[in-house]
Amino acid sequence: MIASHRERLMRLVRRRLPNAQDAEDCVQEAMLRAAAHGNLDQDRIGPFLTSVALRLCVDHYRELERRRRLLRRAADVGGPELPDEGVCDQDFGRWLLGQVHLLRGRERQVVLARAHGISTLEFARMHQISVKAAEGAFTRGRARLRLVCAKALDGAAA
Repeated sequence: MIASHRERLMRLVRRRLPNAQDAEDCVQEAMLRAAAHGNLDQDRIGPFLTSVALRLCVDHYRELERRRRLLRRAADVGGPELPDEGVCDQDFGRWLLGQVHLLRGRERQVVLARAHGISTLEFARMHQISVKAAEGAFTRGRARLRLVCAKALDGAAA
């Protein structure tokens, strides 16, 4: 039953992926997932396979983009950092942390939590607020810090 959809899936996927081998891999993976799905209704096999195959195409492009970003970052690794750059970075970090302490309540709390590696989801749970409220506070805090940095840089250039 599943195999009867192979040609249709190949046509569908081949239009979306750059080469035949990627399309074949995608179709095989979709068919494998359908076969492994224990409670799949026979009438829903076609739509299920279509949905899975299209999502696998999207996953393929996500993976390509992830690899491109990784290669760009790896290529950007320039020469060794000069000692004064490290000192300047540390000084800027201390200054910025001081600016974080000037933020208002929840914005300050969530920015400091993120600086300590706590996700906005974890922060929301810890403070019993919605994730949207935590993300909003983080976004506002970050925007205020950007504004403070921009003003400080404008003042330094003058």
